[in-house]
Amino acid sequence: MARDYYDLLGVSRSADQDEIKRAYRRLARKYHPDVNKDPGAEETFKEINRAYEVLSEPEVRARYDRFGEAGVGSAAGAGYQDFGDMGGFADIFESFFSGFSGGMGQGGPRRRSPSRGDDLRLDLKLDFKEAVFGGEKEIKISHLETCGTCSGNGAKPGTRPTTCGTCSGTGQVRRATRTPFGSFTQVSACPTCGGTGEVIEDRCDVCGGSGQTQETKKLKITVPAGVDNGTRLRVSGEGDAGLRGGPSGDLYVYLFVTEDAAFKRDGINLLSDLRVSYLQAILGCKIQVETVDGPVEMEIPAGTQPGTVLTLEDRGVPKLGNPVSRGNHLITIQVDIPTRLKPEERELVEKLAEIRGDKVNRGGIEGFLGGLFRG
Repeated sequence: MARDYYDLLGVSRSADQDEIKRAYRRLARKYHPDVNKDPGAEETFKEINRAYEVLSEPEVRARYDRFGEAGVGSAAGAGYQDFGDMGGFADIFESFFSGFSGGMGQGGPRRRSPSRGDDLRLDLKLDFKEAVFGGEKEIKISHLETCGTCSGNGAKPGTRPTTCGTCSGTGQVRRATRTPFGSFTQVSACPTCGGTGEVIEDRCDVCGGSGQTQETKKLKITVPAGVDNGTRLRVSGEGDAGLRGGPSGDLYVYLFVTEDAAFKRDGINLLSDLRVSYLQAILGCKIQVETVDGPVEMEIPAGTQPGTVLTLEDRGVPKLGNPVSRGNHLITIQVDIPTRLKPEERELVEKLAEIRGDKVNRGGIEGFLGGLFRG
């Protein structure tokens, strides 16, 4: 035997529509199968849904009050299946409690106003010294520009866009939907004009009605001193043109620096190696070294050991944003030890080893040089 619909919702037969709606919401949240996994919850939910469909419509409710279930038959709708079409239980309540009042929905698309163009990205490769000292670079980009023939409105010269007849220029259309919670209005962009509120009957021959054309242009940009791999430069207004008179986007240039055979970078410091002979390391000398600024004379102190790091101050990379401040150039000394000597060289080295009291193999230099750099 079918249960009484008033009993199902827990309301009296004199309950008004607001009471019935509140009771239904409470029970729907409790028994909906998405949240209630108990056996029988789904069947209970269907019964609650059926009861609400009948009692929420005054004419159908009046027939039910007079004739019972036989008076309404299958006139009330689809029951539980309607919720699947609406995106699920959670979506229903999210929509319900975020601004719907049972009649007209709030918000929705409006006629589109001028919009900003898209930003663009360009990858630029720099030589090592270009990154250190910066400078001016010429680049070539392809981007969207406002069509010069139609001035961006997309219409053939001498004509203008007209108001959309589908949406009357609002850029949006409304569709009413009946649910167990009442009538809701869904607002969406007009399919005829795409939300602009206007239609173009005679399209511009150059841009095809888009109001934009793809153009390739050359630009000169300034690369600041001290940039490194991954540095991003922003070129204002050189992205894609905006729509309907909107501002252009920006161009972002990402820098990638090629490696250098002589120098390595450590922040704002530069690193390099310098090879000297063992005699230069022993006696000391002045020697020309390569820097990013060109050759510079540097003094090698007497007795310099292999692996010693000598510093040339202010010969490194300019600090980004403050090019007056520079890092240092750190030079690691590598000592060349010969594997073969001329007879006269060997004789002199052996005499030196004898003076120093070093034990060496006659005719070899291994013991001598090993002892030399130890003491």
